[in-house]
Amino acid sequence: MKLILLRHGESQWNLENRFTGWKDVSLTNLGIKEAIFSGQQLIKADIKIKSVHTSILNRATETTEIVTDIINFPKKEIHYDWRLNERHYGALQGLNKSETALKYGEDQVLIWRRSYNIPPPLLSEDDERHPKLNEKFKDIDSNLPIGESLKNVIDRLKPFWKEYKDNIIKNGGNHLIVAHSNSLRAIVKVLDQLSNDEIISVNIPTGVPLIYTLDQDLNVISKEYLLNEKELKAKQEIVMNQGKSK
Repeated sequence: MKLILLRHGESQWNLENRFTGWKDVSLTNLGIKEAIFSGQQLIKADIKIKSVHTSILNRATETTEIVTDIINFPKKEIHYDWRLNERHYGALQGLNKSETALKYGEDQVLIWRRSYNIPPPLLSEDDERHPKLNEKFKDIDSNLPIGESLKNVIDRLKPFWKEYKDNIIKNGGNHLIVAHSNSLRAIVKVLDQLSNDEIISVNIPTGVPLIYTLDQDLNVISKEYLLNEKELKAKQEIVMNQGKSK
């Protein structure tokens, strides 16, 4: 079977180089084009999709709608799961990454962004950015995050992943997950059996399908991005350099 991991297309806050987290922002024109490209690549590769899962954040759901239109996947069969949401960036949410690096130092910001188990500064209970104040998250039957490390994201993904992997093993076929940089990195860590240190250097570009070919026990047979090597390297360098002071 094939498992396709797709990071949403470029969002407005990606363009503005801001920590987005659980903030709902929409795709840019480039992000829309990236989503269209992703759908077309799946068609070109003749990959028939049996299930689609995505987060509940706009940039992921907008990408999902564009892709599913292109591959002719029924909208009513899309599964939405908050556990696939991006990492919550706590008190950094909304801040420009470069300005934050200038204020706190690139080393500190790199620790917040890329360490495995060190979360960013947490939101206070009365912060207007607190997810409890967002109507979209009112039905989440769990403690709402106010700042997460990658380890926290992996922990909240565990219930989803257990049910998900059991389902795809049982039903076979090819499956698509449209999510975010850190929620997808959490899945990559599991699939590739990466250490806590190894996952830190993994960068996932926007709008490029990552195809895992798996055996019946979900062991990885092969993996590839549906993009030529030169263009992929350029996109990964953009992701890697985001947040550095200019």
